[in-house]
Amino acid sequence: MKPYQTLLYYKYTTIPNPEEFAQHHKVFCERLGIVGRIIVAGEGLNGTVSGTVVQCKKYMEHVLSQPMFAGIDFKIDEVDRPSFERLYVRVKPEIVHSSLRGIRQVDPNRTTGVHLKPHEVLEMLTQDDVVFLDVRSNYESNIGRFKNAVCLDIDNFREFPQQLRNLEHLKDKKIVTYCTGGIKCEKASGFLLQNGFKHVYQVEGGIVKYAKETGGKDFEGKLYVFDNRVVVDVNRVNPTIISTCRICEKPSARMVNCANADCNEHFVLCEDCGWKMLGCCSDECMQAPRRREYDGTGYYARESITEKDGCT
Repeated sequence: MKPYQTLLYYKYTTIPNPEEFAQHHKVFCERLGIVGRIIVAGEGLNGTVSGTVVQCKKYMEHVLSQPMFAGIDFKIDEVDRPSFERLYVRVKPEIVHSSLRGIRQVDPNRTTGVHLKPHEVLEMLTQDDVVFLDVRSNYESNIGRFKNAVCLDIDNFREFPQQLRNLEHLKDKKIVTYCTGGIKCEKASGFLLQNGFKHVYQVEGGIVKYAKETGGKDFEGKLYVFDNRVVVDVNRVNPTIISTCRICEKPSARMVNCANADCNEHFVLCEDCGWKMLGCCSDECMQAPRRREYDGTGYYARESITEKDGCT
């Protein structure tokens, strides 16, 4: 058993006063000593937190003690060290930025795809009339995805609604949406149902839960995660690496940010090419005046890195 844990979770529920809740929740987390990234909105709670086994147990007990979070599903990973450097608790309009508000409002508590348990996902993977739809960003699906999945060329989840016209030909198919922990699928599947798609499902608990309960069979590559681990293993049955280094094109799943602060592109760079390119994505970036010192990790202070979609 490893000394630390990382918890991935979300809950669509009504939080009457998100600002007040966030303030009290942050104080509790600070006293507990837990670290991570937590997003609070009127529509619910979304987080990835990390700490000792005891800290994580107390955190889960605290959250579950509040009736509005009843039934919340904590996905637990054992880790060698905390997956974050510090704690962030932020109030936002949504717990995952989707742009599915206003006239395109999707309430996952009213409209969402049929939840599939991991063993049901395994069965669906063998059926010819089923399409697995990856609703994550392109940099995530490039690192890893379900076998034969349809992947979208989007930089972030808020671009998902614009892809509707590219999915029209799938309206009569069985569509299984999936993402890291399930949160994006709650809205993506609901949006598809609202727009005439008849048979829409979602992987309950996302890739993380599927991997834990099935061994990750037929998930190709690795899983991108929104913490210091960056990528983690999924498939223990028939693992592969599907991503390649930007420079030498050899198989690699090592994600970095370009050392040029004005570029900061998130891309795949193997260790050898990392040192050769000084952590940069191109010769031009190597000569850039704001090139940061490369230490072999490709990780830089948070304030200089563009924030991605969220926790899950």
